[in-house]
Amino acid sequence: MRLFAAVLPPKDVIQDLADAVAPLRDLPAGRDLRWTEPANWHLTLAFYGEVDEDLLPALRERLARAAAHTGPFALALGGAGQFGRGRALWAGVRGDVRDLRFLASRTEAAARRAGVPADGHRRYRAHLSLARSGRGGAAPDVRPLLDALDGYRSRSWTVDELALVHSRLPRSGIPGEQPRYETVARWELSASG
Repeated sequence: MRLFAAVLPPKDVIQDLADAVAPLRDLPAGRDLRWTEPANWHLTLAFYGEVDEDLLPALRERLARAAAHTGPFALALGGAGQFGRGRALWAGVRGDVRDLRFLASRTEAAARRAGVPADGHRRYRAHLSLARSGRGGAAPDVRPLLDALDGYRSRSWTVDELALVHSRLPRSGIPGEQPRYETVARWELSASG
């Protein structure tokens, strides 16, 4: 199974961001991007890739421990940025980002301890992916999109659970088809501080 650990923002936060992003799709730079569907929006904590079925019980146990040792914390979405000079556009994260990074570190460690092979450690950058440029060719100039999202701020919410998500890659060959995400497990963040 292709898996990742994530924080899933509440539906109203996702809808508010979707409303803010909708007009950007029709801007010249927006038309050159492949926009992710709001139903797929999440904050990735750790990407595990293909995980052998035999390792799932240990991974679940380790993630449950990570959640049990982490207390709830407040986040909001705000601003935007890019990776790779316009190759990816993302919404930023505000609030207790330090706690989010700490949870990301715990989910990465949980996988290592469960025997899930890692691709190597990357510095965690809290973000919510909005769009990507097409394959090949020059990436569009996304500065107008970044400027439009600069003042965006969602309401704050309390992150109170950790999710394990199964990513099903498209198989139809239809251009623009997106992966489907299914939450396979959730754990309450329950440390009291």
